[in-house]
Amino acid sequence: MPLNRPALLLGAGPRSVQDARRWVVDTCHDIERPELAECAELGVSELVTNALLHGEAPIRVRVRGTRQHPRVEVRDASRERPVLPTPPEPGDEEDLLLTFGRGLSIVARSSDAWGAEIEADGKVVWFAPAASFAGEDGVQGVITGLDEVPTAPPADPVTVRVDGVPVELHQAFQRHFSELRREVRLLALAHESDYPIAKDLSDLFAEIDRELRHGLGADAVARAEHDGAGTADIEVVVSRSSADTTERFIELLDMADAFCRQQRLLSLARSDEERRFQQWYLGEFMRQARGEDPLAWAQEDRHSGVC
Repeated sequence: MPLNRPALLLGAGPRSVQDARRWVVDTCHDIERPELAECAELGVSELVTNALLHGEAPIRVRVRGTRQHPRVEVRDASRERPVLPTPPEPGDEEDLLLTFGRGLSIVARSSDAWGAEIEADGKVVWFAPAASFAGEDGVQGVITGLDEVPTAPPADPVTVRVDGVPVELHQAFQRHFSELRREVRLLALAHESDYPIAKDLSDLFAEIDRELRHGLGADAVARAEHDGAGTADIEVVVSRSSADTTERFIELLDMADAFCRQQRLLSLARSDEERRFQQWYLGEFMRQARGEDPLAWAQEDRHSGVC
């Protein structure tokens, strides 16, 4: 059963650590995984402490994943990458749990898998709590997320113009893509043996994101939202070869919907309207890259029988 409970928003004081510990322990019992409570409590205590000391507000805790494979996440607004722990020096073992700055080592020993996801507006440090505390170094953490890659001019460029794009539906599209890509990536990192398809999906998402990152009109939509407009006019330059990538993207989103309905992925399947919008919007990149005339969203609505 997928877990998608509302996040716990934390304040700036030390009481936040206690609140997070209690909330995570209660959640472990609520989902009938009490054997994970001790490690979940230890790990979240360290992550919230780190966020209070080194991160930026707002700080939130949530439990995601599934009942079989729950994942504790602590989000803050800083994009600074956490420093992965190094193995202790000889003679340090006795003081490992008492030494300031060893928090991520404790997380590593409380987890079956853990890491950090760097996002546009902050970071999420996450861990899959173990059933028992490890006596050795624990598992190695992995840092993933946004890479600052210089934008290269597209080969064989073509200008795509899409007018009257509904801001709300485009924003829902961006959130859905971001959540879905993140979920399959973390699922592949934490539980690849149980979900081998997650690795394939994650690799395909990464490839698509590299090709389409700068070609889906997010900047124009953000400006329209800032101006209070309900629609945005988007004009971007893409490679003609991106039509094939976009077609694969549409197929991937449909495949992900099927997995969501089977409760094999956390993210919710798209609504009919969201799916129609995304097929129309992405379809415009395919159509115009192949030299076809544009089709407005209003026309798509009429073709679908929507008033």
